[in-house]
Amino acid sequence: MKSKYLLGILVVCALFTLDACKSKESAYKAAYEAAKAKELQEEANVTFAEKPTVSDAVTSAIVLKETITVVDNFPSIQQYNVVIGSFTNKTNALSLQERMTGRGYSAVLAQNEKGMYRVIAATFGNKTDAAMERDNIRKNYPEFEDAWILDKN
Repeated sequence: MKSKYLLGILVVCALFTLDACKSKESAYKAAYEAAKAKELQEEANVTFAEKPTVSDAVTSAIVLKETITVVDNFPSIQQYNVVIGSFTNKTNALSLQERMTGRGYSAVLAQNEKGMYRVIAATFGNKTDAAMERDNIRKNYPEFEDAWILDKN
């Protein structure tokens, strides 16, 4: 009889313990409200920058100076050039040049003093036009998101 009585007490204690472990809806609600308040506070602290203008894009454009020569009797290039690829292997450079020519660009192949082949998608006399075309290429061809401007020596 004692064992039944002891077993009953253990069952009642277990039920009280399990009931006490239940998560209360109010606890969830309080945690949600605290997280929401923190999120709203962080949003209030965010400041938005103005959209860059074309002149900002030009002045922030990375331009590398390099002495290059045009390869295989291609037409001459101007001062600012949009480079979409650099290769040590001429065959790879020619492949990219042909692909861009197929897309309507007058792509030019040039070589620097160190022997690197540069695939130039467009060439311009001023930095502004070159930066605008570089941005256009980056936008329309995600594979050339690292296109850059070369200022020839």
